[in-house]
Amino acid sequence: MKVLNSLRAAKRRHKDCRIVRRKGRVYVINKRNPRFKARQG
Repeated sequence: MKVLNSLRAAKRRHKDCRIVRRKGRVYVINKRNPRFKARQG
């Protein structure tokens, strides 16, 4: 998992990426390709 400044760029890397908020942190998750995981905050 990468910790990124801008999650908008991470979401554009793959069409299946979703942005999720959990416990005050923002995550990019991708069920089909888990290597696109990222976190902010």
